Amino acid sequence: MEIWINPACSKCRSAIGLLDAEGAEYTVRRYLEDVPSADEIRGVLARLGLEPWDITRTQEAAAEELGLKDWPRNEASRDRWVTALAEHPRLIQRPIITADDGTAVVGRTDEAVRDALARE
Repeated sequence: MEIWINPACSKCRSAIGLLDAEGAEYTVRRYLEDVPSADEIRGVLARLGLEPWDITRTQEAAAEELGLKDWPRNEASRDRWVTALAEHPRLIQRPIITADDGTAVVGRTDEAVRDALARE
């Protein structure tokens, strides 16, 4: 199991706390420092069953600068969104937990983190 975190994020710290409390084995990826490639983002999206705009933090300054709210949300624009996430990792929703069964969850709630734990 791997968890993508921003240590400054309270949701990330909460997810780590729950994983620790449950005795889970996991690897931490500080995705702002160890930035995922576009291919890694595509892989996580496939595991999540989501589109790039579904995991984009549209309230971030970079999102406003890029005008993301006005970008089309369709297959033709998918690569543009993935590229934006790879170039501006702060836009990636967090934490993302990749489970050993090949799935992933956005662990913003205790319920979602427990869901990831159940997939081990």
